[in-house]
Amino acid sequence: MTDTKKPTIRPLAPQDRAQWEPMWRAYLAFYETILPPTQYDLTWQRLQDATEPMHALGAFAADGRLIGLAHVIFHRSCWLPDWTCYLQDLFVDPATRGSGTGAALIEATADLAREKQAGRLYWLTQETNTPARRLYDHIAAASGFVQYRKSLDL
Repeated sequence: MTDTKKPTIRPLAPQDRAQWEPMWRAYLAFYETILPPTQYDLTWQRLQDATEPMHALGAFAADGRLIGLAHVIFHRSCWLPDWTCYLQDLFVDPATRGSGTGAALIEATADLAREKQAGRLYWLTQETNTPARRLYDHIAAASGFVQYRKSLDL
């Protein structure tokens, strides 16, 4: 990031859709994932719906450009009396990585989790995502769990 000023972190608002979608597409491309166009609309609708347990945070440069995003989901747990906060998606524009934006988005997510009185904040990443894991290892503890998925073939 050429500007040394920290990014402004705030919830994404309806007027941010035009900047959000290309960034989310870039995130999905990183994970070699393609979604149908209707999923973008549905996800944005959910992220903007106050009755949904989903939230979107954006990191904005001084010029108003979106340089990072975080998608956050709150859910119940059999193990905790309070809500659990899942940081589902975290992405920072490659041109601004290393500037502290990812850490700032995680801290803003932690603030949101505290505000909503969540008992835990967690996230996942691929084992091979070395740059992200360097950040995560610095600010959080790895759980030691391995994720498995089974196709439901609906």
